[in-house]
Amino acid sequence: MVVREGRGGTNQQGPGDHRYLLKFVLASGLSFLVGSVHGVLQLLPPIRAWLDSIGSPYGGPGHLIDPLAHAHINLIGGVTLLAMAVSYYLVSVIGGRPIHSRRLADLSFWTTVTGLASFYLILVIFGAWQGELLLANDPAIEQVHRLYSALVPVAATIMGAGIWMYLANLLLSFRGLRRDSSQPPTPGS
Repeated sequence: MVVREGRGGTNQQGPGDHRYLLKFVLASGLSFLVGSVHGVLQLLPPIRAWLDSIGSPYGGPGHLIDPLAHAHINLIGGVTLLAMAVSYYLVSVIGGRPIHSRRLADLSFWTTVTGLASFYLILVIFGAWQGELLLANDPAIEQVHRLYSALVPVAATIMGAGIWMYLANLLLSFRGLRRDSSQPPTPGS
């Protein structure tokens, strides 16, 4: 068993302790659920007609809902979170030692999920809001778009930071594995 840093101090984590990955798998599944419901709803004839009337999928506010929000909840939420869990697991199991930092893994999860949820909600809410303003030919659409333009990069940066933390943790885990494999085996191993 290897002692590694953990939330609030040190904890013991061996290569077989992977329960922390369950939150990645659960969030992935929930993202696929949201994405599948989103996908079905956007194909219902009245919703599809409304989305088409506000520019989906080619431009205008409609493209924020379809394809941007739909794609991100499925690809980042469903696929990327699952890939994060699988790669953390595989590096640990195949490498025979824990990942570089469990604390960084947890932080990468919460940062990615917070950014993703914010990004998805901003896209859907502002896509619908701006879409209604577009249909009403309301000049307030410019103010709403400025607010959207200020919020969406913040959410995207948070989401990206979570993914970048994951990548850093993965690379640092590989670096540790390479260092271990370059040392000569000890007698009796």
